[in-house]
Amino acid sequence: MIANEIRKKFISFFTASPRNHQEIPSASLIPENDPSSLFTSSGMQPLITNLLGEKHPLGTRLVDSQKCFRSQDIEEVGDNSHTTFFEMLGNWSLGDYFKKEQLPWNFKFLTEELKLDPKRLYVTVFEGNPSVPKDTVSIEIWKEIFAGAGIRALEGERIFAYPAQKNWWSRSGEPEKMPPGEPGGPDSEVFFDFGEKLHLHERSIYAKEKCHPNCGGGRFMEIANSVFMQYQKMPDGMLKELPQKNVDFGGGLERMAAATNDNPDIFQTDLFSEIIATIEKVTGKEYSNESNKPAIRIIADHLKAATFMAAEGLEPGNKQQGYVLRRLLRRATVKLRFLTNTSPDMEQFQPIVESVLHAYKGTTYFDKVNSQAIEKIIGPELLKFTKSLDKGLKEVQKISQISGKIAFDLYQTFGFPLEITAELFAQKGQQIDRQQFEAEFRKHQELSRTTAKGVFKGGLADHSEKTTALHTATHLLQQALKNILNYAVRQKGSHITAERLRFDFSYPQKLTPEKLQKVEALVNQKIKENLPVTMEIMTLNEAIKSGASTVPGAHYPEKVKVYTIQGFSKEVCGGPHADFTGRLGSFKIIKEEAAGTENRRIYASLTS
Repeated sequence: MIANEIRKKFISFFTASPRNHQEIPSASLIPENDPSSLFTSSGMQPLITNLLGEKHPLGTRLVDSQKCFRSQDIEEVGDNSHTTFFEMLGNWSLGDYFKKEQLPWNFKFLTEELKLDPKRLYVTVFEGNPSVPKDTVSIEIWKEIFAGAGIRALEGERIFAYPAQKNWWSRSGEPEKMPPGEPGGPDSEVFFDFGEKLHLHERSIYAKEKCHPNCGGGRFMEIANSVFMQYQKMPDGMLKELPQKNVDFGGGLERMAAATNDNPDIFQTDLFSEIIATIEKVTGKEYSNESNKPAIRIIADHLKAATFMAAEGLEPGNKQQGYVLRRLLRRATVKLRFLTNTSPDMEQFQPIVESVLHAYKGTTYFDKVNSQAIEKIIGPELLKFTKSLDKGLKEVQKISQISGKIAFDLYQTFGFPLEITAELFAQKGQQIDRQQFEAEFRKHQELSRTTAKGVFKGGLADHSEKTTALHTATHLLQQALKNILNYAVRQKGSHITAERLRFDFSYPQKLTPEKLQKVEALVNQKIKENLPVTMEIMTLNEAIKSGASTVPGAHYPEKVKVYTIQGFSKEVCGGPHADFTGRLGSFKIIKEEAAGTENRRIYASLTS
């Protein structure tokens, strides 16, 4: 079954009666006004405010296919199941139905719509902890579901209970890792068993002990996860039940496709097959050769993710999302050179990018962009790094003895993965101290994790007075820029924490100090006027006709929220916002800088 068919079946299944969900479009990969993560990494992320109780314009039952990216999985790509970019099929109940409806619907979709054999499905539930009891309700529901399919489902045989590390979901992990304000809850996962299709020598790894869904080894693959999002972390560290009990379902499209193909290699689904065929043609290397598979998988995944990012206008850089895009492109370049033993160029990358666009032809993801626009963004980066790569290889040749630290420095400076450095020195009869390399790498990871913890300050889960005020100030800033610059300014991105706002917008040149002063003064004038801020729900067409601003390239649902600052600005936005501008305090522009080709960036803050 092809991925487009699975995606359509899922949407149709949940929009049909009696489920009656409303379809919502995929949100951007780059979250708007949410610093809790650099990228949209789960289906629930754009709906955090709604999971916390804010009403959604389309009601309490929603369904979509959300494009996602997880930067923490970059180093894992190379096996048959890890990717950085993926699509998450999702359905939500915002305080509407709960476990007794969700779990049977989940099973019905997998077995009747996707035709998966129920005998090859295994489920897991939360075993409980001192704060939250064992999910015995889901266990009993699953027993009834399997009994209806003629299967006796016993706990420990087909139903497995695991601790929070395995069966609790929040964006930041188990309860003790959740920051204040973050929602989460116990989950129930469905695994597909590939064991019967494994060859004897592969099956032998399960011979010494009984395998179970979380035993590792590749026999079982998680394909569906129903999260019962009913808790929120409090400032005192305790979990508090939310006013509404939510269902947050996520099913990886790539993994569902692998299950329907009865093949655990997601890179052999149609979401990757054309891309990999193009890489084979470009490199002259066959995917069927086991030694080529890791490199080809990395190229396919990284260039797919980079293509999606570039399609949203993201450019390679040294900070935040731009740095991740740069890292993806560099790793793909290194792997391409590794396969071809020549310096890669755009003539090799261009057909791979085009194959990514073609793989998603049945979607709306690339409706507003073409391969030329994407190549214009990633081309200069690839050219620059190819030159750097050649220099790095020359430096490598000069080193007579390489240590693990030097290997890590090569990884950091030139993007050389350890396996490439190891292979180059193996030719000289040298071995790299892998323990030293891994020690340096762990230091780097710990630093990244420490930095990431700070990212969870503010965000959509943060409804503090300061953050809400900065959301409103962003609207004032955009309209002030339009008025002062006398230019059709369009928002290109924003990032808000409890301390400051960052606003990216279209403008072809640096703003003069005089212009910045006028923009700042106009915002403060509107704050002083204490204008009311109102919200109304209308269709997207009505919003546009009324003059409401939208974000270029964003996909909006049929009904949207429109925030109006009386007599000054009107925007389509999810909120939250202050009810009067007078609550904002004093607005101060901190810095203005370039943010890519013909785009500028402003940092600003509010003081009381």
